[in-house]
Amino acid sequence: MIKFPKQLYPSDLDVYLFHEGSLYESYKILGSHLLSHNEFQGVRFAVWAPHAKRVTVVGDFNNWNGFNSEMERMNNSGIWILFIPELKQGDIYKYEVTGPDGHKELKADPFAFYSELRPATASVIYKLDSYEWHDQKWMAQRIKTDIYHKPMMIYEVHLASWKQKKDGEFYTYQELADELVDYAVRNGFTHIELMPIMEHPFDGSWGYQITGFYSATSRYGTPEQLMYFIDQCHQKGLGVILDWVPAHFCKDIQGLGRFDGTPLYESADPMRAERPIWGTYSFDYSKPEVVSFLISNAMFWMDVYHVDGFRVDAVSSIVYLNHDNPLPIKLKNQYGGGENIEAVKFLKKLNETIFHKYPGVLMMAEESTEWPLVTRPTSEGGLGFNYKWNMGWSNDVLKYMKFDVSERPRHHHLLTFSFFYAFSENYVLPFSHDEMVHGKRSLLNKMPGDYWQKFANLRLLLGYLFTHPGKKLLFMGSEFGQFDEWKYAEEMDWMLLGFESHSNFYHYFKEINKFYQETNSLWRLDHEEAGFQWIDADNADQSVITFMRKGKRKGDYCIVVCNFSADVYHNYQIGVPSFGKYYEAFNSDALSYGGSGQGNSAPIIASKDASHNQPCSIEITVPPLGIVIFMKQTKTRQRGVNINGI
Repeated sequence: MIKFPKQLYPSDLDVYLFHEGSLYESYKILGSHLLSHNEFQGVRFAVWAPHAKRVTVVGDFNNWNGFNSEMERMNNSGIWILFIPELKQGDIYKYEVTGPDGHKELKADPFAFYSELRPATASVIYKLDSYEWHDQKWMAQRIKTDIYHKPMMIYEVHLASWKQKKDGEFYTYQELADELVDYAVRNGFTHIELMPIMEHPFDGSWGYQITGFYSATSRYGTPEQLMYFIDQCHQKGLGVILDWVPAHFCKDIQGLGRFDGTPLYESADPMRAERPIWGTYSFDYSKPEVVSFLISNAMFWMDVYHVDGFRVDAVSSIVYLNHDNPLPIKLKNQYGGGENIEAVKFLKKLNETIFHKYPGVLMMAEESTEWPLVTRPTSEGGLGFNYKWNMGWSNDVLKYMKFDVSERPRHHHLLTFSFFYAFSENYVLPFSHDEMVHGKRSLLNKMPGDYWQKFANLRLLLGYLFTHPGKKLLFMGSEFGQFDEWKYAEEMDWMLLGFESHSNFYHYFKEINKFYQETNSLWRLDHEEAGFQWIDADNADQSVITFMRKGKRKGDYCIVVCNFSADVYHNYQIGVPSFGKYYEAFNSDALSYGGSGQGNSAPIIASKDASHNQPCSIEITVPPLGIVIFMKQTKTRQRGVNINGI
């Protein structure tokens, strides 16, 4: 052990802010950091363990014996510190923590930047400042981008099972940058969302039960390789969203649980600490140091890895004391309610901090209840997110689509109910991994009917996704009609692309995604009531809904007709807002997509017969289990030439 100058200690201000819950770059202070001290090169270790009797640093460098590597407690602050000379990048270590009862436990560093490959669990000394970024243009543009009035199609990916090598080994971040990024670009996605890539011990948790919140998992390579992946995304026009899990952490002995021999990151009240349904511990947001840890973690991924946003997991479990928590008694806050008051304060502080430093990023709440104002600013009483997953829409529409066509008229409300609240929040419409596991089946296999009808239903479902107000998210494999539900230990069934039905569907997905992004009426006013108007919401008997999506400019609209029955309707009358020629701009039933070819090949002249509260009307052919989109013909916009773009 070596004494080192006071200027190499965390400053008194840093320590004060950490204990206040406002040290938002605590990863620069705590953890292991390669530093220079006079003629020595070495590592400064710092860890928060306020109730520990003794903390030592152990590793291969001292034969895992901390006798000569005892840490010094800083001024009764609860932070322990030590400088060890001659250590280098790649050396592995843990903290040997002696709790107040004298029991010793080996703990991974909560702020470690890298970790051993599982099943090994040691932390790895690592510097993160060697990568040379080339995404300056993207980062500068991100600040200026108006995300609310742009198209957004997110590709949700689990890296281990997107694609695997022949021997079942995982692709590295760098190899994925050369395959996955180009694939996402070719298919018209605007963002990639990665399921959690923070270090976790068990593959089957999919990354949602974490031990290393600051450590990019070593399953897929090094931190620099992950940086390369994100850099390549940015250079090719793709944003990167990470799943982030501030609700809970796993109980594995090397992790955060009972870190200093006592409940530290979790509550001292076992009823609040336990998350029985997941077998994990919940974070204790009443502790300022935990708030510093979590907000710093979000800042870390944006600062060091240039990520463009988070899908914040399990927000309902954060804000409610009893959500997904089947305890024998109901927990209550100090006012008798079921809200987690400290957690709500944490989320507001998190979003305020993130948007202050990183304007233009995405903070998406996976919130499944009716908690109000999730996407409103904190100054207006909101939680401060800028997007919320519309899980109600996903649940309703998937429930509806599972019904046989003969049953659908009785459940028509499941299609239309979302419009009662579609503009109450800024929504993302997710068809995520959660809908395709645990026996729920893939999107394709949820669809009723024979094989042809399954694909027709899925084309219709994705058509409804692309035309419904809100941004879009699709789980990997759904773009080509994965038939089996998601299997985290195996790659997707890429061989399906060799079959005509799947190949046609894949072609359909690319075409409708392209049409969506080129048609600004489908996204320009996603979060405003002015961007949507019903033409006919009530035709339950025929299972048809008709509506308009509108852009900002006068006359910028498209008319969407969705037929959820297996019948073809000829001479089907719909109201239109003005006289003139209308043409079929998109049809999911095209032969090239695997459809039956029912459509409207010639422009249709509107009559002045009023219909559906519109002054004019047209008569069209509506394909079976299909979506058809019409536009009004102008000098610059006609069949096959849609230049009404961005």
